[in-house]
Amino acid sequence: MQMGERRIVVLVAGLIMACATADSGGPGLEGLEEGRGDLVLRGGSVMSAAGPTLENADVWIREGKIHAVGADLSVPAGARVIDIEGRWVTPGLIDPHSHLGVYALPRVAAHADGNEASGPFKAAVRAEEAFWPQDPAIERALAGGVTTIHVLPGSANLVGGQGVTLRLKPGLSARSMRFPGAPSTMKMACGENPKRVHGTNRKGAPATRMGEVAMLRQALAHARAYARKNEDEEKPKDDVDYEKAALAGVLSGKALIQNHCYRADEMLVRLDLFEEFGIRPRAFHHAVEAYKIRRTLAEEEVGAVVWTDWWGNKMEMLDAVPANAALLDSAGVRVALHSDSPRDIQRLNQQAAAALAAGVRAGLDVGRDRAIRWITANPAWVLGIHDRVGTIEPGKDADLVVWSGDPFSVYTRADLNLIAGERVYERAKPRGRPLSDFELGIRKAP
Repeated sequence: MQMGERRIVVLVAGLIMACATADSGGPGLEGLEEGRGDLVLRGGSVMSAAGPTLENADVWIREGKIHAVGADLSVPAGARVIDIEGRWVTPGLIDPHSHLGVYALPRVAAHADGNEASGPFKAAVRAEEAFWPQDPAIERALAGGVTTIHVLPGSANLVGGQGVTLRLKPGLSARSMRFPGAPSTMKMACGENPKRVHGTNRKGAPATRMGEVAMLRQALAHARAYARKNEDEEKPKDDVDYEKAALAGVLSGKALIQNHCYRADEMLVRLDLFEEFGIRPRAFHHAVEAYKIRRTLAEEEVGAVVWTDWWGNKMEMLDAVPANAALLDSAGVRVALHSDSPRDIQRLNQQAAAALAAGVRAGLDVGRDRAIRWITANPAWVLGIHDRVGTIEPGKDADLVVWSGDPFSVYTRADLNLIAGERVYERAKPRGRPLSDFELGIRKAP
């Protein structure tokens, strides 16, 4: 074995040990055998993210949709009924900021496809065209109760490119995993990252924060002019300026702005800049100082996608507080938790519990039924898919997780994941082979 090969094997072994959220134990769920027709999850605690938790309640699924929710539902005689007494049900968890598949595991240079850092403006690039559906981290995310992820380019650029919202159903390409009807998104970034990556002796690149704002304003103005010029013209494909066309989609509202930004003052500057063009971001991501401007964010209807407790990795992260999420929620901001990590994505439920506890310590009465929205309903809104998923209500897609116990307990595991009523993960019956061909012959099958 060559040295390089030995190093990759060690990395893979470390990956499997570090990311082993899935275990091969736990009691099975009788009645889940594959079949068609109605499916009923009977007698569990239903944390719907749409109201108070319902005890000893049923969730009735028909044709991939939630048909009814309540106690002692009268269901057809032929329905498959699964007894989940003692278990809990939540909407499938949604990670609104992930780099799975574009910074795939193991973390080697060959898998680093998240930042097209060849220039500060890369609106035309698309995360889905670099996404590797064989990333072993996807299966670990499923084991953590995650059913939907939003994959973004990295934050090296002022405009980093287009994100994609994916359901975690096995597929051969990102396109086959796309969340149906999810709107386009555009990743933007401000602060340390773009000026650090592009600002060293590179002509036409920002070296300061004021340079970042000026250059983004110019790029948006050019995109606006391009859109006006071409709104009534049929141009051949070889004459399309894909960079300007993508930014024109932002100006028209077709693409939701997802803006990496840490400092409160920079978020306010971005809001002012976007207002010049009649637009606003859907959410600020990372946003460790969002608590300082929480009333402004609530008034502007701009979301905040935050961590529970990341702090101090760089200067613009120094004013982070653990109660950030709870403070934002208390002010009426749509706050969502994100992972930005192949490890934290495995325990978003625990991250929500920790963020809730930080709020309680700060004297904030947020409540558990609000906190579950931080990883379900609110990220669904951030991604523009809240009419389909994020809550357990009749008419919504049956993207659900059945938990072994209280979702906010560190001892709880995801027992079952459904996407549109279809089983995609069951803890008691792990697959005989991994989802990723990359792990064949490396990870021992059960």
